[in-house]
Amino acid sequence: MSVNPVTTRTAPERPRGVRTPLRGRDAAMAFIGERLDALGPGQGGIVRVEGPAGIGRSRILAEAAASARRRGVRVFEGAADPDQQFVPLGPLLEGVLSGEEPLPGAPRLRDLAATPGQRFWLLQELGDRLREAARNGPLLVVLDDLQWCDDLTLLTFHTLAAGLSSHPIMWLVAVRAGSVPSGVRTTLDRIRQAGARELVLEALDDRAIARITGDVLGARPDPDVLRLARRAEGVPRLLVELLGSLREEVVTIENGWARLPAGPPAPRQLPSVARRLDQLSDDARELVQTAAAVGGTVTVALLAELLGRPSAALITAVRESLDADLLAESGDLLAFRHDLVREAVEAGLPLPLRQALRRRAVGLPPGSPPADVTEAGSATPGAAAEVDRLRTEAAELAGTAPVAAAERSLRALELIAADAPERPRVVAETIPLLWQTGRAAQARELGATALAAGGLGPEDEAFIRLALARLFVQSDFSEAVRQSRAGAALPGISSTARGRLLAMLAVGLSMSGEHAVAEQVAAQAWETAEAAGDRTAEATLTTVRSALAFHRMDLAEAFRQAERAAALADALGVSTSQWVPEALWHALLSNTTGRTAEALAVAEEGIRTTGQQGRTAATRMWLMTRTRILLETGRLTDAQADAEAASPAAEEPGPGNLADVTLRYVMLRVALHTGDRRTAEAYAAEARRMRDDDALVVRHFGTWMLALVADHEGRPDRAMAELDAVMTSPAADRPAYAGLIDPADAPVLVRMALRAGRHERAVQAVAMAEKRAVLNPGLPFLAATAAHARGLLDNDLAPLVRAVRLYEDCPRVLARASALEDAGRKLAATRTPEAVPYFEKALALYTGAGAERDAARVRRRLRAGGVRKRPSPAGPVGEWPELTAAETRVVRLVAEGLTNRQVAARLSLSPHTVGSHLRRAFTKLDVTSRAELTRLVKPGDSGE
Repeated sequence: MSVNPVTTRTAPERPRGVRTPLRGRDAAMAFIGERLDALGPGQGGIVRVEGPAGIGRSRILAEAAASARRRGVRVFEGAADPDQQFVPLGPLLEGVLSGEEPLPGAPRLRDLAATPGQRFWLLQELGDRLREAARNGPLLVVLDDLQWCDDLTLLTFHTLAAGLSSHPIMWLVAVRAGSVPSGVRTTLDRIRQAGARELVLEALDDRAIARITGDVLGARPDPDVLRLARRAEGVPRLLVELLGSLREEVVTIENGWARLPAGPPAPRQLPSVARRLDQLSDDARELVQTAAAVGGTVTVALLAELLGRPSAALITAVRESLDADLLAESGDLLAFRHDLVREAVEAGLPLPLRQALRRRAVGLPPGSPPADVTEAGSATPGAAAEVDRLRTEAAELAGTAPVAAAERSLRALELIAADAPERPRVVAETIPLLWQTGRAAQARELGATALAAGGLGPEDEAFIRLALARLFVQSDFSEAVRQSRAGAALPGISSTARGRLLAMLAVGLSMSGEHAVAEQVAAQAWETAEAAGDRTAEATLTTVRSALAFHRMDLAEAFRQAERAAALADALGVSTSQWVPEALWHALLSNTTGRTAEALAVAEEGIRTTGQQGRTAATRMWLMTRTRILLETGRLTDAQADAEAASPAAEEPGPGNLADVTLRYVMLRVALHTGDRRTAEAYAAEARRMRDDDALVVRHFGTWMLALVADHEGRPDRAMAELDAVMTSPAADRPAYAGLIDPADAPVLVRMALRAGRHERAVQAVAMAEKRAVLNPGLPFLAATAAHARGLLDNDLAPLVRAVRLYEDCPRVLARASALEDAGRKLAATRTPEAVPYFEKALALYTGAGAERDAARVRRRLRAGGVRKRPSPAGPVGEWPELTAAETRVVRLVAEGLTNRQVAARLSLSPHTVGSHLRRAFTKLDVTSRAELTRLVKPGDSGE
């Protein structure tokens, strides 16, 4: 028997850049392989890879890209960098415009990304180029480190992924698990709802750890080495870096086995931990290093004492450390995510410092007061001057370039110490800039953190609450009221602060439907604002006066006050206005009273102006308003497309009360008119939530929506039961429209009540409609709704015919069609031939609007009268009658070779709306490309 000699050597050094094989991820790679194989038949989609820092997300993406290339898939790879978030769309542009096969037109795309107000066109250009590339074969778009992506990259990613879902494009994105910015969380929620597949990377098992250890060391690990390797807790990056740091000095190879002859090594620095420390702010880095020196778990109070700062001053640093995945919360304590990470941080500190911190931590008595840091907030003269400059520039840019203003205001905050006396006022200045530019969640967090920190003077707290009230007025009416009321109640604040807070309180109460209380508060606010000479509060209160006049049914006064409010706000500039924008109320008022064309023109100008200025929040509010107007004018497809385009994309706090009373209401009404049962059910669920909202007006909307659904389902008794609570509420607290949403709903309610045998409710609705018409004789639309309601109640043809005549001069298509149908129904009982023209006109209006359910009902009435009408949806494209009139117009222009941007300009629509129409047309016609659409449409298109 021969004996093999014992050989001893150090572990071999591996060349830099040489990767070890991928271990322990067979299931993940098999899953991605299946998705790549599905690209051949044209099945695209999104795969989201998630896991904590160091778990191997980037490695999975790189292996997936290599696997895709082997399959002949064209690959685009981009990655975000925490130091380059200021570059708009940088990660995505890097991916598609670099590499072996970049997309064409790089200069054009980069110019659009860098130019304010060009977001719509950028999305269109990028979408068109990806769509064209996908025609030549499947694509894989890889986007790493989503948690560091800028807002424009996030928006572009989920918009393109949704818009190109029918193309053979796979989106493979990676995101760090745990806490991520709110905008990233919103994006993740949206792609999950869109059907994204999720791949969560867990810690490696012991078998994979052993194999990686063997790969790195070049030999089989003995039990001691494996015990050391397991300290990485299955995190590949920590494991590889730990082994790499030991390979040359500590590990020896004996007969093919890796051993630790000197026992466990001392802690040492790890490259990835050092990089993460470097990415922290100075305050956060100091906090992490202090926690590492203390060892084990630590309280915030102890860290505050060791650092000589109050606990409240550490809020930002603690949050940053948690977000960096270095620290984790453990009940009331902080602990390092991995002990190896703590040791690596500690190893980078000088030994005397580590020892001094530990001695001090042990010697501090529990609960001792924080160190005196009264001088901590002092700034150098240079820093103070820079802060003043940034604040001045932010104020000057707020009205015309709010994005740039917000960045300057945020920079000023970074330069101001947490306990500096001027910081609260800068916080109050920054909050409205953030929400105006689409960063509502960041604005809310900034305000909430400042309030939670405490120590604010009454005046500072008042202005922060005022800023928060402005933020919540579009998303949570009740919270806007709460913030305004709490601020106005603060003792010793200036008359300017109190006047503006009372004005915002009146706005919130009015929007909530609490008109009686709003009127009382507005009177008090007016006195305070006049005493302070505050024109800003005056503009806000003038809008409230208009809303209160509308509630009293004095519409002439409502219009006068609305016009005055808009003029005041315009003269002051949008940056100082408390209600952004006053003109929006004027548009809603015009639409509600039948001046729909005027309302639409004002809304479109508002969308254009605010879009150019980059005021994202105001643009969304205008889009929401336009959805209501488009619904009433019978442009159902356009209303639905606008509602989808305006749906909360950026982080909206709360359920979105303004979205409740615009987008969700519109989507339900469109679904009912078109017979889309699934969508109606979805928004009925939203209505049930709205019915329980704290804001009275939201409850009214939710109740009316549920009544419409019940009536649609043939349950008028249930519909009236829903409305009973609204219609029996005290008169001072219910809106002028008696719980309805629009004057044109009065005939709907009368019809509903009569079917349910609730004659008294029908009488009540007619009385309200007639009172409104009598008080406002100059508005024929109101007279038309009153005549229509009266004709239904009395079953009298004359008022119905009068309503038809009055509606002729009003662009309320659906209301006019309804009156025509009701007049025809009355005639059909005794004079069928005379009823036919009314039914035919109603059918034409319903068809042109895309109201298929209503059109089908009128066809049944015509058939009952002996007239047969074939279904003919508005504007069919040759022999494809599936398309609505709006979709037809878009399709014809696209078939002529126009881009979405050109189509939008030609039809006075937004590119988002054009894209929505085009997506529906593609689905209905079962095509996946513009070329295919053109081939399909051209032969049968008879022109305009």
